[in-house]
Amino acid sequence: MAGLGVDERGALDASALTIESADLMIENVIGTFALPLGVGMNFLINGEDVVIPMAVEEPSVVAAASNMARIVRKAGGFQADCDPSEMVGQVQLTNVADPQETMAKIEAAKPELEALAASVHPQLEDFGGGYRGMSVRAVTYDEPGETVERMVIVEFVLDCADAMGANMINTVAERLAPELARITSEKVGLRILSNLAHRRLARASCVIPAALFDGPDLKGEDVVQGIASAYRFAWADPWRAATHNKGIMNGIDPVIVATGNDWRAIEAGAHAWAARDGQYRSLTRWTVDAAGSLHGSIELPMQVGTVGGTLKSHPTASASMKILGNPGARKLAGIIATVGLAQNLGALRALATEGIQRGHMRMHARHIAADVGAQGAEVDQVVQVLCDTGEFTETRAHAALAEIRG
Repeated sequence: MAGLGVDERGALDASALTIESADLMIENVIGTFALPLGVGMNFLINGEDVVIPMAVEEPSVVAAASNMARIVRKAGGFQADCDPSEMVGQVQLTNVADPQETMAKIEAAKPELEALAASVHPQLEDFGGGYRGMSVRAVTYDEPGETVERMVIVEFVLDCADAMGANMINTVAERLAPELARITSEKVGLRILSNLAHRRLARASCVIPAALFDGPDLKGEDVVQGIASAYRFAWADPWRAATHNKGIMNGIDPVIVATGNDWRAIEAGAHAWAARDGQYRSLTRWTVDAAGSLHGSIELPMQVGTVGGTLKSHPTASASMKILGNPGARKLAGIIATVGLAQNLGALRALATEGIQRGHMRMHARHIAADVGAQGAEVDQVVQVLCDTGEFTETRAHAALAEIRG
């Protein structure tokens, strides 16, 4: 389907990343570490079929996302989009005696500062990106019991096109720093990007008729009401929201890892965005309309790149991108948000029906079966015995395997 060549198919093997390549990526290399690489199936996004590489060690993640995508495609699939790839950089001025006076100096010099910022990466304009603006604000450190410190923060915006943009942003910040020190006579502190990419939000949504959740012992209308109720719990309570959002990242992180992007940056931005109104809340929203259909949506910062970085040095990341159809950064961000929404739907559906543990224990049973020596078709037979008896132990698995083998 993806048209992978021989070398690209070889890149899906755990040995594809050589020690020599790994040694160029990080420091003190002693080896490489493999993860299972699966594919999320059944995804219909903006009318296009997408097979989605997912690198993850946790059971049920790929299966749950694929199963929910199968249901949603019957309702017309997912819709997804992403804002332009605008990232924010910050230059900090520390211990400022008079923030208003310092800010006035910066505003007066803004034309020359903006010209400098725009000149750092002129090639970005050829790819639809470039410098997008600058602002300045005062920030106060006033932790109880500590000395108050007033700071002035200069923020600039750069559209990084198909790059994640960290190096671009940091380079601009470094170029601005000495000029800001000269203009204000203040001490420059940090010069770095922000991973709260609030101008680079990715969104996905779906609408699912309740009947698509009907089952032998389930009424679809009860399922969708249960899902909406679970969402309301996560919106209202940060302790529930933390686990709720962890499930969302169960879907998002594996795609980030498979495509060679920075999952720590995505996690940091997502969780900061979830707390933007002062309380940590759900990243998704699930409601039921008057006709009984379930409406789901997600919105979160998504600073991903499809050029440079790990894609150049990790052959598996390049192969994963080809499986996805080599999308641009904005399209990839929409795909990743979609997987997060699907994963969350799978978790909430399980919680609202039989509970999350049932699926996990079935996957756990597969590990037990393998540990006792089951092979091929024997694995599924042993798993069935463990699930039927509710005894997920090696002792029961040994006995089951002995019975199967006669």
